[in-house]
Amino acid sequence: MLSEIRRANSDTRVQYVLMVIFGGLCILAAFSPFEYTLRMTTVGTLFGFTAGIWVSHLVQVLRRAIDANSAASQPQAD
Repeated sequence: MLSEIRRANSDTRVQYVLMVIFGGLCILAAFSPFEYTLRMTTVGTLFGFTAGIWVSHLVQVLRRAIDANSAASQPQAD
């Protein structure tokens, strides 16, 4: 799996790193000693960032697949 990440383009690697960072911060915030309301607000916000990056990544992958498919189906001029 690490070799696949190393072969991925820089946008994908940045998205993976951000997902890991925000996901880790989300877990840390869930077990923090802060007041319940502050803790849940922080966890919800960090989870929202993580989910937003994940959805953005999926849209980007889908867009690349559509572009590759349409490029492959275009007739080649001689």
